[in-house]
Amino acid sequence: MGTIVVYVLLLILITPPLGAYMHRVYTRERIGRLESLVYRAIGVDATAEQSWRRYASACLWFSAISMVFVYAILRLQNHLPLNPVGLPAVNSYVAFNTASSFTSNTNWQAYAGETTMSYLSQMVALTFQNFVSAAVGMAVLIAMIRGITRAHTDELGNFWRDLVRGIVYVLLPLSAAIAIVLIGQGVTQTLANSAVATGVQGFTQTVARGPVASQIAIKQLGTNGGGFFNVNSAHPFENPTALSNFLEMFAILAIAAGLTSTFGRMAGNARQGWALFASMWILMIAGVVIAAPGEHDATPAMRAAGVSAIAPNLEGKEVRFSVDEGSLWMVTTTDASNGSVNSMHDSYQALAGMVPMFNMGIGEVVFGGVGSGLYGMVFYVVVAVFIGGLMVGRTPEYLGKKVMARQVKITVIAILVPFLVVLAFTGISVVMSSTVAATNNGGPHGFSEIFYLYLSQGNNNGSAFAGITASGPWYTVTGGIVMLISRFVPLIAALALGASMGREKTVPFTAGTLRTDTPLFVGLLTGVVVIIGALTFVPGLALGPIVEHLMRDGRLFSFTRLDLVHGGVL
Repeated sequence: MGTIVVYVLLLILITPPLGAYMHRVYTRERIGRLESLVYRAIGVDATAEQSWRRYASACLWFSAISMVFVYAILRLQNHLPLNPVGLPAVNSYVAFNTASSFTSNTNWQAYAGETTMSYLSQMVALTFQNFVSAAVGMAVLIAMIRGITRAHTDELGNFWRDLVRGIVYVLLPLSAAIAIVLIGQGVTQTLANSAVATGVQGFTQTVARGPVASQIAIKQLGTNGGGFFNVNSAHPFENPTALSNFLEMFAILAIAAGLTSTFGRMAGNARQGWALFASMWILMIAGVVIAAPGEHDATPAMRAAGVSAIAPNLEGKEVRFSVDEGSLWMVTTTDASNGSVNSMHDSYQALAGMVPMFNMGIGEVVFGGVGSGLYGMVFYVVVAVFIGGLMVGRTPEYLGKKVMARQVKITVIAILVPFLVVLAFTGISVVMSSTVAATNNGGPHGFSEIFYLYLSQGNNNGSAFAGITASGPWYTVTGGIVMLISRFVPLIAALALGASMGREKTVPFTAGTLRTDTPLFVGLLTGVVVIIGALTFVPGLALGPIVEHLMRDGRLFSFTRLDLVHGGVL
């Protein structure tokens, strides 16, 4: 419990200084020497203002080219250098899914990293994409804020300038510092081949290693997730000590939290940023309070086997870390669009396992991905001020701009489209015998495996509920489609919303204006997030973790796979 308290306090303390630094990075007029070299190299005019359409076009073309680049590297890795193990090319389905995943800042992995990806693929394709996909999300957020805070213009800045500044001045220096600390803690960083070790019983074992620390630092800071190794941050070469565990977990939310302060500074009212932070903080603490305590008790199956009721649930936990640290990481990684894990979410008790599903289901706006989480929360703010306006009988306003029908329509599209693709593909998958057969469990837990898969990919998270075999054509192709839709529809909507509000004139603050920087509005915003998430995903949660929780006798499901749907449980 002490770790949780320290974690939360440090997150609050780091938010103002980091937010102030990022505000200076994105708003200063002077172009630095290093970034100037990058602009000349790629042949762009970083001083030219772009309309939201031009900004979106540059963003989409850059992301499309990045995706093709990643796909090509994976398909050709057997012909490329830095492949000491001699790994073959990644098959076309997994390569498409992985390229979609890393381009969309999801980092869902339908493969085991150490047995699938060469060092070159890990560094040049995946680690590089960790930087640029995170920087894209940050750039779009900054552009959206500019639009909301400007008047009589739909110009949002310059995509290339925002992208390069995010990488050069924020992600690179922080990643370098964290990577150095991780190396000092024992995270591997080498281009040497796998090592061969002989155990005490005389058996030899091949130990995978590689350029790990450099990838782990940016995967956490950029809320990318994924991992060099199959078991992710439970692996001692990725996360060897209690300090590395805390640092990696803290890095997941640091930039996303700091951006709330950046938002307040750009809006000219720091309280606006703290209001968003407070709503996110409340939802985060609620998740920890639900998830952590239950893991200190034995599961129904453990009790049925005669284990003491007060024995902690250590199944799927890394014993080097406490149950609380595992629960905190589970909540943190699904609050952000991260997806790294230091314990198996599949092994948590039913209600605890429901927490990451709900966190992802609301669009991962509890701090969320760097940039994407905050502009996702702004969509909920628009809904909240619209409801508030209806309550007081006034046209809703936010940051001095009237929220009209156009802004509400854009917001509804941004919120509902990811929800719809998740529900649609989950519904299709649970009635197909081949996809149900890929699950490792029947009954509600098997349903949760499928539901979690699409929730994770449909909200650009990347974590898995374990058990399910997701490397086949159906899950890789549909998952890749879901990730791209869920990333780029809200991204375009964020730019469109910023430009739409930017074209409006600023209206004066009056006694009748609904304040959006007060505890009352924080409560309204938090309620809107919870209610929209509940109305959308409670049926799915009811069919999975809620049903499993209510079945307290510890019975395991042993019927056939198709009984997941037709056996009377659902």
